[in-house]
Order: sequence, then C-alpha cells, then structure tokens
Amino acid sequence: MTKLASVEIAGLDPYKFMAVIGKRVIHPGGRASTEALLRRASITQSTRVLDVGCGVATTAVEIARRYGAQVTAVDVAPLMLERAAANVQAAGLEHLVSVRHGDILDLPFDDNSFDVVIAAAVTMFVDRARAAAELTRVAGPGGRVLATEFFWRHPPTAEAKEVFLGQVCPGLEFDTIDDWVRLYQAAGLSELETETGPFEMMTPRGFLSDEGVARSMAIMARVVSRPSHLRKMGWLMPRMAKAVPYLGYIVVAATKPT
Repeated sequence: MTKLASVEIAGLDPYKFMAVIGKRVIHPGGRASTEALLRRASITQSTRVLDVGCGVATTAVEIARRYGAQVTAVDVAPLMLERAAANVQAAGLEHLVSVRHGDILDLPFDDNSFDVVIAAAVTMFVDRARAAAELTRVAGPGGRVLATEFFWRHPPTAEAKEVFLGQVCPGLEFDTIDDWVRLYQAAGLSELETETGPFEMMTPRGFLSDEGVARSMAIMARVVSRPSHLRKMGWLMPRMAKAVPYLGYIVVAATKPT
C-alpha cells in the first residue's frame, strides 16, 4: 500500500483521508444509507451491478457477499482504487468484484450495460446533470439507478455553512430534496423514491456503528501512529462538529423506463 508523505496527508480531502486511516464506510449516511439503498435495489445473483465512485469498495464487497452478484466498481481516484482492490482481495471476492478506473462524467461502458447503477456521494461533487445522465445511460431499460447524497437537514448557521463548504469541502454546493428529485427526473428516470436521515459518519456513535469496536480502535491506532495523521484529524474533527448538527443524507432510488 502506498505510504503518503506528510504534505500529501495535509492536502487530502476528508474522504481520501478516511480511506488512508482505514475507514471502510465513507459516505454521508453510513451503513444506514447503504441499507436504505440496497432495500430499493432489488439485487439478485444474476443482477449486473455498477458501483460508481466506489471509494474503498465497501458497498461493492457487501453486495457481492450478500447477493453473489457480479459488481463492477469504478472510481476516478488512484488512491481509492488501490485500497478498493486491496479490500476486494482481502474479502476473497475477486471473482465477483472488478475494480477499474472510471469517471462518472464519462463512464467507459456501453448504453444499457447494467441492471443496477449505484452512486454513493459522488454526483454532488461534479456536473450533476451530466453525471445523472451518465448513470441513466448505462442502466438498462427497467434498471434501477440509486444514489446517496448530502443535503442540509436543518438550515445551517452562517458559521457551519462557511466551515463545511468553505474549508472542509470547498466548492461543494448543496441541493434540497426537491432539487435532487428534479435532477434525476430530468435525466429520464421515473418512479422516484427518497429516504433521508442524519449525517453521522464522523460522530462517535456513527463511527462505532459503521465500523464496530475493533475496527474503530484499529483506525484510531493508525491515526496516532503518525504525527501527520494526528494533525489532519485535529484540523478536521472540530470543523466537522460545527456542521454535523445540520447535515443529512438523502437516498434517491429510481427506475429507467422500458
């Protein structure tokens, strides 16, 4: 596994830093949003699944393990791809999960290639209309397109908004529930369903719920093992604490018309 220099650690966005310290569940709603998404995906052993913005492949591994389905997991970041491949190998699921480079704005697949297309916390970072159109394009007729995204669950204070959008995730813009629904409808999807909940990925309760006690302790051990990890965590956590009370996740599930 590639070891990053201190200056590289300091420059990581929160998602990549969580991957570096070994966190497996790295999206707004944690395991709760994954379960909400999978309940609506209708995956079976014969389902062709695409996981876009797969991160460290936690969801792809879970789908393969739970349903025995073939999963193609793609991400644009080399760091994520390296850790995703390692996690798939550690799970012994190379025969079911294929990890490869892929950009949500220009997916390297033919039209109608998959039965289920998943995007976890990736659409919000890019050209959203183009990304939603690509997710829809590669889904087959009658296929399911599902995404989980951030939104403001409660109106944020000016400080919380500046800290999160100005420092933690600079350049990110948030949409309302209605905005997300309109986005995926405009991409040509129908039968839209949504589910929302609190953002707890970075809270102590959410951390333990997502990772378990043993893995949470192992992650903390990695944090204290390097001064650069401690500095990054010390910078990140106070800022996240200001924004967490206002943040939430939304799961959007839809169908591509036949």
